[in-house]
Amino acid sequence: MFQSERFWGGLRGVINVLLVIYMLAPLVVTLVISFSSALYLTFPPPGFSLQWYEKMFSNPTWTRALWTSLKILVPAAFIATICGTAAALALNRMTSRWALVIRGVLMAPLIIPVIITAAAIFGVFRIWGLYGTLHGLIIAHVILTLPFVLSTVSANLAVFDRRLEDAAMNCGATPWMTFRRVTLPLISPSVMSGMLFAMVISFDELIVSLFLSTPRVRPVTVQMWSNIKGDTDPTIAAIATVLFMFSLLALLMDGIARRRSGQAPGL
Repeated sequence: MFQSERFWGGLRGVINVLLVIYMLAPLVVTLVISFSSALYLTFPPPGFSLQWYEKMFSNPTWTRALWTSLKILVPAAFIATICGTAAALALNRMTSRWALVIRGVLMAPLIIPVIITAAAIFGVFRIWGLYGTLHGLIIAHVILTLPFVLSTVSANLAVFDRRLEDAAMNCGATPWMTFRRVTLPLISPSVMSGMLFAMVISFDELIVSLFLSTPRVRPVTVQMWSNIKGDTDPTIAAIATVLFMFSLLALLMDGIARRRSGQAPGL
């Protein structure tokens, strides 16, 4: 019995290690190529060089695309965090059957294929005059990232003890004071997680941005897509490494915040 459990436990460990290697190997290859001295994508690289990072930050096309992505990312994540948190709080307190309908509508971007969402947003934004504008891209990214905030905060509220709010209000606290001093501090780790997820999704998003961007307003992912069709120098690998490091940093920040708050990573 003991040997059987040990065998299956070891087998699961080996399978998990192989899956991790399978998923991370392409990222490691991309990271290595970004420091290549070759003039084209090749692995293993013939030598070490930082020329592609220098080119990325000195080329106006790339710096403009990165700056555009940041101008979209920050307000989109901020708005999605506020709206997603407010929606999670409201839906958590609703007892009407419409709560499920509203939640389904807000979570739809996670279920509907992104190409369909992109085509629908493109058609509506053409009519509203938002196509090819920074404001249009921000609104589109809010639509795409809001479900991540909503689901993260809702998971925390599902185990939230409402008696703490009742106790605060029984002691004379107003609803706003109760939210600011009791509710928000307790759900702040999930709010922070939702915001970090929104930032990562916004920074990495391609399909919707591809539909809405123009040569004058172009996020970095669209620039990568456009560039790789005609040029395959390792600058692409350098940009991909920057995107990966940004996502990794966001996950590390989320883990640190949850560890300090004592909240389980699964919430």
